[in-house]
Amino acid sequence: MLTINVAVLLAVIVVLRLRRRTEARSRFDEKLTVVIVLALGVLLAPTAFGQGVLNVLSQLVHGVSQSAR
Repeated sequence: MLTINVAVLLAVIVVLRLRRRTEARSRFDEKLTVVIVLALGVLLAPTAFGQGVLNVLSQLVHGVSQSAR
Protein backbone atom coordinates (compact mmCIF):
# COMPACT_ATOMS: atom_id res chain seq x y z
CA MET A 1 0.00 0.00 0.00
CA LEU A 2 1.28 3.43 -0.90
CA THR A 3 -0.22 5.00 2.22
CA ILE A 4 1.86 2.80 4.51
CA ASN A 5 5.07 3.56 2.60
CA VAL A 6 4.49 7.33 2.83
CA ALA A 7 3.59 6.95 6.51
CA VAL A 8 6.84 5.08 7.19
CA LEU A 9 8.81 7.78 5.41
CA LEU A 10 7.08 10.51 7.43
CA ALA A 11 7.67 8.55 10.66
CA VAL A 12 11.40 8.36 9.89
CA ILE A 13 11.46 12.11 9.16
CA VAL A 14 9.69 12.86 12.44
CA VAL A 15 12.11 10.72 14.45
CA LEU A 16 15.11 12.37 12.81
CA ARG A 17 13.68 15.86 13.40
CA LEU A 18 12.86 15.18 17.04
CA ARG A 19 16.33 13.80 17.78
CA ARG A 20 17.83 17.25 17.21
CA ARG A 21 18.62 19.46 20.18
CA THR A 22 15.79 21.75 21.27
CA GLU A 23 18.00 24.83 21.25
CA ALA A 24 18.77 24.34 17.54
CA ARG A 25 15.12 24.60 16.45
CA SER A 26 13.52 27.75 15.11
CA ARG A 27 9.80 28.51 15.25
CA PHE A 28 9.47 27.62 11.57
CA ASP A 29 11.23 24.32 12.24
CA GLU A 30 8.81 23.50 15.06
CA LYS A 31 5.78 24.41 12.91
CA LEU A 32 7.06 22.23 10.08
CA THR A 33 7.45 19.32 12.50
CA VAL A 34 3.85 19.80 13.65
CA VAL A 35 2.60 19.79 10.05
CA ILE A 36 4.56 16.61 9.28
CA VAL A 37 3.18 14.89 12.40
CA LEU A 38 -0.38 15.90 11.45
CA ALA A 39 0.12 14.52 7.95
CA LEU A 40 1.43 11.28 9.47
CA GLY A 41 -1.66 11.07 11.66
CA VAL A 42 -3.97 11.57 8.69
CA LEU A 43 -2.19 8.80 6.78
CA LEU A 44 -2.24 6.36 9.71
CA ALA A 45 -5.81 6.98 10.88
CA PRO A 46 -7.65 4.82 8.29
CA THR A 47 -5.20 1.90 8.53
CA ALA A 48 -5.50 -1.10 10.83
CA PHE A 49 -2.47 0.15 12.78
CA GLY A 50 -4.09 3.55 13.25
CA GLN A 51 -7.31 1.96 14.46
CA GLY A 52 -5.35 -0.23 16.88
CA VAL A 53 -3.56 2.81 18.32
CA LEU A 54 -6.92 4.56 18.67
CA ASN A 55 -8.38 1.57 20.52
CA VAL A 56 -5.42 1.33 22.90
CA LEU A 57 -5.50 5.05 23.65
CA SER A 58 -9.27 5.07 24.20
CA GLN A 59 -8.98 2.13 26.62
CA LEU A 60 -6.16 3.90 28.44
CA VAL A 61 -8.18 7.12 28.77
CA HIS A 62 -11.23 5.18 29.88
CA GLY A 63 -9.20 3.33 32.53
CA VAL A 64 -7.65 6.56 33.83
CA SER A 65 -11.04 8.28 34.00
CA GLN A 66 -12.53 5.31 35.86
CA SER A 67 -9.70 5.24 38.40
CA ALA A 68 -10.05 8.98 39.04
CA ARG A 69 -13.64 8.55 40.31
